Amino acid sequence: MKLIKDSNRKGDFAEYYAVTWLWDHGYEVFQNSGCTGPVDMIALDKKGKVILIDVKTIHTGQNDEHFKKTRTKIQEKLGVKLLGFNPDTRELRFINHGVLGRPKK
Repeated sequence: MKLIKDSNRKGDFAEYYAVTWLWDHGYEVFQNSGCTGPVDMIALDKKGKVILIDVKTIHTGQNDEHFKKTRTKIQEKLGVKLLGFNPDTRELRFINHGVLGRPKK
């Protein structure tokens, strides 16, 4: 597989994977139509619960994984959930907000 080097393209790739992953888990997904704002997408589950999501790329290093950013104050206030995407494994998972900088294992 060809590696994606442009960070904007990596983000786009992660978001496309996130949309299909959320669909596979029964969510309806509505993407942000602009490139700014506190959320990348809004997911709606079968019971009508709304989840505001920001997709972050998880970087793998020696024996650990990390991501560069945590939620902003606005994202915290809105209850935005971070959805981590690992481009090496193509795994997605919601990130535990209790431990800064470390994805939920």
